[in-house]
Amino acid sequence: MPELNVEKTKDDIVKFIQSKVSEAKTDGIVVGLSGGIDSTLIAYLACEAVGKENVFGIIMPSTTTPTEDKIHGISIAQGLGIDYKEIAIDSILNEFLFMTQLEEDNLAIGNLKARIRMSIIYFYANQKKYLVSGTGNKSEILIGYFTKHGDGACDIEPIGDLYKTDVFKLSRYMGVPEDIIEKPPRAGLWNNQTDEAEIGMSYDLIDQILYQYCEKSKKDKEISEMLEIPVDDVDMIIDKINRNKHKSKVPESPQKTIL
Repeated sequence: MPELNVEKTKDDIVKFIQSKVSEAKTDGIVVGLSGGIDSTLIAYLACEAVGKENVFGIIMPSTTTPTEDKIHGISIAQGLGIDYKEIAIDSILNEFLFMTQLEEDNLAIGNLKARIRMSIIYFYANQKKYLVSGTGNKSEILIGYFTKHGDGACDIEPIGDLYKTDVFKLSRYMGVPEDIIEKPPRAGLWNNQTDEAEIGMSYDLIDQILYQYCEKSKKDKEISEMLEIPVDDVDMIIDKINRNKHKSKVPESPQKTIL
C-alpha cells in the first residue's frame, strides 16, 4: 500500500471540516467519544478545524462498555479542553427492550445501542446548531462494519477516505495518546467484543485486500497469491463489500411510469 502523506492529509481534513461547517452555516461539531482511536482522531481534527470551544463531545457508556474506554473518552475531552457530557444509555435501552418484549439477540441489541447513541448525538447537534461528525474509516465503510442509521449516520465523514492503518499513522502524527492507539479496536456492543475477532481478520490484512481489490482492481486469486493467504479469506472480504453496499447508498425506489 502507498505511504500516507500525513501532513497533507491532516491539512486537507481540517480544511474539509472548516468548509462544511461554513457551508451549512452551523456553529461547530458534535462527536460521540467512544474512547477509541477513530473518535479520538476526529476530536483532535475538529478542534484544530473549528477551535475547542466549538466542539462538543458525548460519552455514552453501557454495561458492556469497557471501563478503560469510558475513562479514555473523558480524558480526551478534558485533555483537549472541549465541553462534553456523559450519558449512560442503559435505561433507554432497557425500556425499549421491555416495551418490545423481543428475544434478546447480541447483534440486534448492539445495533440498537448504536442507534440510541446517534439519536442522542443528533439531539444535541440540533440544540446547538452543530454538525454531526461521523467517525467511520474507509475500511469499515467498504465492508459495512457499522450500524446503518447508527454510527453510520452523520453529516460529514472526515476520515472516510482513510483505511484503518492510515488512521493509526495520522493519529500518531496528531499526538493521540499511545495507550489509545495500542488498544484493540472495539465497539463495546457486547462483552469482550473486538473488531478484528468479529470480522475474522486483522485490519492490516483487511486493508491490503481492500486496496488491491477496490483500487487496483485485482481479482481474488491474484490477491491471494500476492498476499500468500487462502483465496477464501479474500472472498470473505469481497463478500462483505458486496452484501453491505446498501448501507452506503440512498434507499432505492422503482421508477414511475409516465403516460
